[in-house]
Amino acid sequence: MLFRSLFFAPANRSDLLAKFPRFSADCYVVDLEDGTPPDDKIKAREALADNIEMLRKAEVKGLVYVRVNEPGSPFYLEDIAAAVKCDIDGIVIPKLETPDQCEPIISAIRKADKADAADRPIKIMGGIESMLGVLNVNELCGANNMMSSVFFGAEDFAADMGARRTEDGDEVLYARSRVVLAAKIAGIVAIDQAVIDVRNDELCRRDASKGRDLGYEGKICVIPRQIDICNAVYAPTEEEVAEAGEVVTVYRDAMSKGIGTIDFKGKMIDGPLLKRAEATLAISKIIKNRESA
Repeated sequence: MLFRSLFFAPANRSDLLAKFPRFSADCYVVDLEDGTPPDDKIKAREALADNIEMLRKAEVKGLVYVRVNEPGSPFYLEDIAAAVKCDIDGIVIPKLETPDQCEPIISAIRKADKADAADRPIKIMGGIESMLGVLNVNELCGANNMMSSVFFGAEDFAADMGARRTEDGDEVLYARSRVVLAAKIAGIVAIDQAVIDVRNDELCRRDASKGRDLGYEGKICVIPRQIDICNAVYAPTEEEVAEAGEVVTVYRDAMSKGIGTIDFKGKMIDGPLLKRAEATLAISKIIKNRESA
């Protein structure tokens, strides 16, 4: 399952949602929360089923998620009820702070019995976007077996902290690192913060590379142009794939001879680096299969 690019569009804009099939995002999010103005939220929810059906008929290639309004809002429970009736892959809980906030979604998914109705059992993606969310992120990532991914929302977190945002992002580095660490410990996908300077492609590329270095597997995209940038950054290069193949071959040959550590092109190769090489080959295969589908 790929999450290199997570692309949002407002649920009240059917014209924008209809453009999803033109893009190459790994995951598309129909946004009932921040992207939809308060006065349009109910109408957007009422149109949700038709919009999801439109995307399925258009055979959009990526995953399709719905972001409901935040827990505690007057829209939360009804958003969930509407979302689970649709043919979606997952639900995004924004501003997730405590494990119990997942319970209404878990209950709704079970009642809808989506696992029997379709081959797309609904998963949960948690938005870690506040001080309390970051503080509780370990518990949130392991909250339940439906939680399959989380994203770090730097803008909301910085606002909650009263921190001044910078291009380098040192003010959110601790929280950013803590979220990806918690996700990795729980064995779920970690998706990195958005770059809201939409005219600065180089900043997006640089920030995506930093996120990948930290261990993130993808990034929030706020405009279509960022999708291709993130897809490229979070995919192994041809050189990385070729070297990974060599590492696996050489290491397995060494192991067959009883050698556990080898010198490969001046680098010491052992078990952890073999694991990294195998992961590189696996993700490369998934991307090739996706592109050829």
